[in-house]
Amino acid sequence: MMRRLRRVNVDHYHVGWYQSSDVANFISLPLIESQFHYQISIEEAVVLIYDTQKTSRGFLTLKAYRLTPQAIQMYKEGEFTPEALRAIKVGFENLLLEVPVKIRNSPLTNVLLSEVDGLVSPAEGNNFLDLGTASVLEGQLRCLMERVDELNQEAIKFNRFQQQVVRQAQDKHRYQAKRMQENQARAAKDEPPLPEEDLNKIFRPIPVPPRLSPMLMAAQVSAYADHISQFSSQSLAKLYMMEAVKSHNLTS
Repeated sequence: MMRRLRRVNVDHYHVGWYQSSDVANFISLPLIESQFHYQISIEEAVVLIYDTQKTSRGFLTLKAYRLTPQAIQMYKEGEFTPEALRAIKVGFENLLLEVPVKIRNSPLTNVLLSEVDGLVSPAEGNNFLDLGTASVLEGQLRCLMERVDELNQEAIKFNRFQQQVVRQAQDKHRYQAKRMQENQARAAKDEPPLPEEDLNKIFRPIPVPPRLSPMLMAAQVSAYADHISQFSSQSLAKLYMMEAVKSHNLTS
């Protein structure tokens, strides 16, 4: 396809890729990994997100994102431990960078859009005042609750890991204190001290749970919360408009 576009003198250079999504479910590990490989091979690569839910309600939503330098460094190092993420100062707030999107249509496209707009009946054109927002908010709140529950499970896992680390440190301290007492007793008897042992073989390091997935879950929770707040504000504005129209009709 790219070769055919080049033959007819059409711009055929890749500047990224696109993905369809509903609200915030595009923030996922496959998308982050794919965008990382794109930006490594093409420096100016972006990912274009097409929001199907908003578009179906009459609001064309296209957003472009790039990975921040901190996210690129995180993937290059391949370390997703809390210490590594803290060192490069990366979090869900600065994981993705939104790029402004400008849509430019040709004159023929503008003529076509004006003709299509004339085909829409007045009744269908008033759907933007629809107050039936309960189903939309219900779906978004359900998704938000699912992400919060998943994030809570990850927090429980990390708390359990911290408890295991503290317990192991206490066991290691007791073991070292016991060996010190034994060596002191052996020294009092003019006996040689106990041979040195590798504590890492006795107390194996507990693997640190990766923090990338919880970071993406936190980003989804933040995106869902922002979208619900924005959607509720728009619905409230519609409600006030309809109340004003209703009161005007009653007085007139």
